Amino acid sequence: MSDTTEIKGAQVGTVQTDARDKSRKVVIAYQTKHPKYGKYVNKRTVLHCHDENNESSAGDVVEVVQCRPVSKTKSWKINRIVEKRGG
Repeated sequence: MSDTTEIKGAQVGTVQTDARDKSRKVVIAYQTKHPKYGKYVNKRTVLHCHDENNESSAGDVVEVVQCRPVSKTKSWKINRIVEKRGG
């Protein structure tokens, strides 16, 4: 699969934790407008993702796609690394 291929339903986030084997915690940050006050509020979604080859590290920007459940909390997998930022 090419790096430029767009996958429907893919999301881009930052790897927060790479402490576990073949597992990553990916944070997807976004802003939404408050329904009553109109102020923009920062929100985030934390996903537990499967990384088969342990290629990503903390701080990397990755693209994740939904997959079948791999474990109790993991039902997303890392499709590709968009940008390497981690040490």
